Parts: sequence; C-alpha cells; structure tokens
Amino acid sequence: MNKENKGNWWALLPLIVFVVVYVGIAIIAKDFYAVSVIIPFLIASVVALVMNTKVRFEEKLQIFCKGAGDTNIILMILIFILAGAFAAVAKSMGAVDSTVNLGLSVLPPNLLVTGIFIVACFIALSVGTSMGTIVALVPIALGVSEKTGIAVALVVGAVVSGAMFGDNLSIISDTTIAATRTQGCDMRDKFRMNFKIVLPAAIITAIIFMVITSGTEAISLGSYDYSLIKIVPYIGVLVAALAGINVIFVLASGIILAGTIGIGTGSFDIIGLFKSMAEGINGMSELIIISLLIAGMVAIIKYNGGIDFILHKGLKNFKTRRGAELGIGALASLVDICTANNTIAIVTVGPIAKDISNEFDLEPKRVAGIMDMFACAFQGIIPYGAQLISAAGLAAISPIEIMQYLFYPYLMGISAVVAIIFYWSRRKEENRVK
Repeated sequence: MNKENKGNWWALLPLIVFVVVYVGIAIIAKDFYAVSVIIPFLIASVVALVMNTKVRFEEKLQIFCKGAGDTNIILMILIFILAGAFAAVAKSMGAVDSTVNLGLSVLPPNLLVTGIFIVACFIALSVGTSMGTIVALVPIALGVSEKTGIAVALVVGAVVSGAMFGDNLSIISDTTIAATRTQGCDMRDKFRMNFKIVLPAAIITAIIFMVITSGTEAISLGSYDYSLIKIVPYIGVLVAALAGINVIFVLASGIILAGTIGIGTGSFDIIGLFKSMAEGINGMSELIIISLLIAGMVAIIKYNGGIDFILHKGLKNFKTRRGAELGIGALASLVDICTANNTIAIVTVGPIAKDISNEFDLEPKRVAGIMDMFACAFQGIIPYGAQLISAAGLAAISPIEIMQYLFYPYLMGISAVVAIIFYWSRRKEENRVK
C-alpha cells in the first residue's frame, strides 16, 4: 500500500448500509434471525455497484465479479460444499449419536458438569458445529440438572462453553475454513497455534466447573448405546487434517468413509447417502451466497479506496505489529457483535485483515487464529446469538441466565489478548538479545 494514499472513507458506505439495514431489521422484528443476512448484504452490494459514478457500471460489475471469483473464494466455497456434505452424511449414519453416547458412557458420575463440558468440546471438535453440539447435548444436560439439582443455567453453560471450543478449533468448522482461506494458511498450522492459546482456558474452565459442583451427589446416567465404527470418520478426518493432507482430499475421503460405513451398517442406502450429501450442501447455500456477495463488495470497496482508508487509520493508531493484531481482533469482534454470526464476521473481516497482515508482515496462521478466537469468543456470549438463543430455548430459560456460566468464551477472549501481548513482548526481548 502507498502510505501517501489515505484512501476514501466514503468507499466504506456499503458496509455502513449493511450494518444499518441488518440492525434495523433486527430491531423492528426484535429478532436478529427474522430475515436472512443475505438480504442486507445484497442491498449493500447494490449500493457498492451504483456508487462512484466516475466509473462505468460495466467496469464496476467486472470488478465485483473478479472479486467474487477470486481463487481463494472459490476454493473456500468448494471446502464449504464438501464440509457440508461430510457433516450431513456423518450425522445421518449415526456418528453424532455414537459420539455423544460414548462420551456420556465414560463420564465419572461425580464429575458430570465437567464431563459434559469435555464431551461438548470433543463433539464440537468432531462435527465442526456449535449449534449441532448444543442441540444434541442440552436435552441431556437438562436431565442431569433434574437428577442432581444443579442449576439448569450452569449445566447449559457447560454445553455452550464446550461447543464454542470445538467451533473455534474444528478443521471442518465454517470459521476455521473461512479464517484459513482468507489468510492463505494451512489448517494444521492454524490449529496448532490456536490450540496452544486456548488449551489453558479449557483446562481452567474444566477446573471451575469441577470446583463449583464439587458437593453434588454422584449419580449414574444409565446406559448409552454407541458404535465405535461410526466414530471413525470423525477421527480419520481430524488425524488426516493434522497430518497436513490437503483438506479437499481429507473431506472427500471422509465422505466416502462415512458413506461406506453408513451403507455397511444399514443406516442408509446409496440413495439415502446422496440425499444426505445434497441436504448438507444445501445447508451451506446461504453461506456460499454471502461469501460471493462479500467478496465482490469488498473488491469494489478496495477499488474505491476503502481498504486504503482503513489501513491508513490502522497505521496511525497501530504503530506496532502487536497493535495490528489487537486491531484485527477488535474488528472481528465488532463485526460479530453487529451480525451475530462469527463465520460472517470472519468472511467480512478476512480481506481487510489480509491487507493489514501484509502491511505489518504478520504470520497468516496467527491472523487466522486471532480472527477465529475473537469472533468465537463474542459469538459465545452475545445473548442474541444463535448459540445462546437455541440453548435457552431448549432449556426454557433466559439467555441472560446462561451468560454468567460461560466461563470458556470469556477465558478464550482473555487468552487471545494475553497471547498477543506476551508474544510480541517476548519477540521484542529476543530482538534485543540479537
């Protein structure tokens, strides 16, 4: 970026329009999910196309299409498609149920809440969705509450906390896919860096749940049926991804493995397999459309000088690489608060973060992890987010009641800030030694 180019704040009008329309609709409907987020993004994209009358509409349309057709965007969409198909096939053949039941079968009866948190972590890490984890575990958490007298909000808080752990780290999570693709880094590298930062937060969370429920009378949850072979696809995908195998091959192999096991165990036939794949892909359609609209819109914003304006302001306010990383985290947090969707926040912030990363020479894996951690931390605690709304609805309590027990999302956010500060403090000391 030319540092003499201060950019143009007016180029950011499409983003302002998006926030105003999205929040306005949410206020009118008293529901952030009353209307698909595609509509505000579509309106914002139209604004991007019609503004700047100095450029011909056909030229702006070409810029929009080139942005939407960027190699990284198309690859990200392909990964979304495969991830959706894998998740749906694995669920249809019983992988989710077997994973849940296996975890509950090995739970120490006197560590139920801590155990539920750990099980939620593992399930979310395997299935790549916090929502799926919450839907699967909250009913079980309610049963634990009834049998032990532990507050419903506390048990549900353990489920949501574990769900956000997996949402942040899973290699088939929308957030991980979006973060790594927008920054051009390997999922394995992002996972390893991210895991080191959030593991202390997860351990402390488990200890907190253990301490505050230490006086609970031990009970048995009964017997749960599970099939180890149905868990194999999750383990296979996780191991292959961490081994550095190309994610396209990993997910494609996961679909074949889950499909083969599903047909072999009689969970579905070949037609059922294809129907599950189609349902999973359809479930990604909104995210795919949003990704295309955002990519095209950001391309026009960048052409009009909006990105240069953000970078110029960033260079003024963030004079160090530590400041730049904190700024990226703050931006991801702000967009998540506005959209109540951590994946959309990362897809939106990703291109801007990439430019800031290039300007300050930041590591792509760190930027990807920072965006993911901050977005997931806030997504896990905002009372109007899908996670808390669904958990509260299933438990028939208020999202506000659950917020006081969301130890992991709070600690994840704190860990992210501390990691940034200490990382650059240590690097500074290393530089002094050199």
